[in-house]
Amino acid sequence: MSRPVAFSADSAVCRGRIDGSTHDADEVLLGFTRALRAAGVPVTQDRARSYLEAVALVGLDDQVATYVAGRATLCGGPDDLARYDSVFEAWFGSRDGLPRPRPPQPVAPTFSDLPETDAEDGGEGDDDAEIVRARASELEVLRHRDVAALSPAERQRLSALFGTLRPRIPLRRTARHRAWHRGDVDASRTLRASLRRMGEPAEIAWRRRGRKPRRVVLLVDVSGSMSGYADALLRLAHRFTQAAPGSVETFTLGTRLTHVTRALRLRDPERALVAAGRTVPDWSGGTRLGETLRSFLDRWGRRGTARGAVVVIFSDGWERGDTTELTAQVAGLRRIAHRVVWVNPHRGKAGYEPVQQGIVAVLPYVDDFVAGHSLATYAELVEVVARA
Repeated sequence: MSRPVAFSADSAVCRGRIDGSTHDADEVLLGFTRALRAAGVPVTQDRARSYLEAVALVGLDDQVATYVAGRATLCGGPDDLARYDSVFEAWFGSRDGLPRPRPPQPVAPTFSDLPETDAEDGGEGDDDAEIVRARASELEVLRHRDVAALSPAERQRLSALFGTLRPRIPLRRTARHRAWHRGDVDASRTLRASLRRMGEPAEIAWRRRGRKPRRVVLLVDVSGSMSGYADALLRLAHRFTQAAPGSVETFTLGTRLTHVTRALRLRDPERALVAAGRTVPDWSGGTRLGETLRSFLDRWGRRGTARGAVVVIFSDGWERGDTTELTAQVAGLRRIAHRVVWVNPHRGKAGYEPVQQGIVAVLPYVDDFVAGHSLATYAELVEVVARA
């Protein structure tokens, strides 16, 4: 940290006991920032440092000032305020100012509006009549929920559901041929077989073009406007990488371009996401789509990574720079790629219109413009990529 946190030694929150151990004030505050990050608030290292400096100025003895300092330095948008209030109450709300365990909230089952039929109704009815009870599945409802609007507990359950996705890498034909039971006549093999029979007619040999996996390139926007979806999108990228480790390349887009394929090759999804988070320096930052796409094309795309590949761009289209640059780079990408798919998390929401400058600029050069805000839309995207 840039400077130590100066608190009074007799403050109740400065030092306390958690499970029989003693913690300093900076450890308590840093633990609070980690709890916020686990709850879905995008707390970066810069924000955590600013929070410690702000609390050092106002003093940890003033709980109201500590609360206001955290809202001002740790929250990146209106969506983070409710989560911040909940975590702050749980972390500092106990009498000794230290975290207290919260009992798990019981989840009530969700039922449909269809009436249930009792077996006793209609006593003289047919005994073989099937009694139908319709009950909405909580997991099925969760599959269609907006990822950015989920609670931390729902996010944890959704993370387990990503294992149900089975990405399939599209195939492309190669220049070489292989033996097959139908297709084109293999004149060379047929002639050699005839010569082995001293010129007698032999069975006709057939061949077809070989097939190999087509490269898939995933470009994930991790800027501030996409922070609510970045975790889910990287989990989806992890599923693609595990399906074909040698055929999938993943990059993050923000204020700079970051290659995260190596991190996502770890088999465990949690370890892979932690490794990817350590690799990305501009998490929840600004957006320069045009510049980062130009960097991708100059360093990777034109050299072969994007040539003949299925390029999937996950972004809401909010461009801070000039859209002319973005248009030129997407047009150049379209010329060398096999197919360009743009995934917008707002595409599937009611009332959405593609009016963002970035989206309007790139739509003429996009082959597929699909939604990407829920697990159900990710399953549809898997099929779009498989058919590419």
